[in-house]
Amino acid sequence: MTATTLLFRDDAYARSCQSTVLGVTPEGGVILDRTVFYAQGGGQPGDVGALVRANGVRLAVTNAVYGADRSQVVHLVGAENTATIAVGETIGLELDWERRFKRMRVHTALHLLSVVLPYPVTGGSIGDGDGRLDFDIPDAGLDKAELMDKLNALIAQDAPVTDRWITDAELDANPGLVKTMSVQPPRGSGRVRLVEIAGIDLQPCGGTHVQRTGEIGTVAITDIEKKGKQNRRVRISLAD
Repeated sequence: MTATTLLFRDDAYARSCQSTVLGVTPEGGVILDRTVFYAQGGGQPGDVGALVRANGVRLAVTNAVYGADRSQVVHLVGAENTATIAVGETIGLELDWERRFKRMRVHTALHLLSVVLPYPVTGGSIGDGDGRLDFDIPDAGLDKAELMDKLNALIAQDAPVTDRWITDAELDANPGLVKTMSVQPPRGSGRVRLVEIAGIDLQPCGGTHVQRTGEIGTVAITDIEKKGKQNRRVRISLAD
């Protein structure tokens, strides 16, 4: 089985590409040999956009997900649109960049939030301009204004954001890199991707991020919710 090359892993700013059809699914998905579409996972939604056929027909991609063995990305366009798509056909991909870039900004901001609140992360999600993290915090008393000031101070450092790979064994030797209790880094390929915010944070992550923290812009802490005896949900939103 041919795996889908994940172009977004090497360049999160790539907005389009040309790909070859590897197959279609009964649910109305198109499997391609390469993609700029992030596939849903790790709290980050799958990308949306369009597939453009050689005859100019545009098919709206409503989500991108991994196939059963997670080696291929399925671009969902609806079963009514896949009947005439043939294996080997060349198709163009166009990302909804405005939506993706907001998600990149939020995702990187959430990494910074995990620095402001250095507690185990029990869950999280990324939206189109907002997001949240759940923390295992033994007591309440979080100050929204104080957290917001600390978060925006980190953003204002305009620190570079880079990634690199380490082996599974290296991660096992450094368990403190993993902040999430509910979602563990994907294993099986022998290596794990680390995202580093220079001088601030380093943790495993397969998502898409901005190149510098300054691209995030100002962030607001919109709510702090009590979700259990020790669980606190902190919501953030991009100011623009």
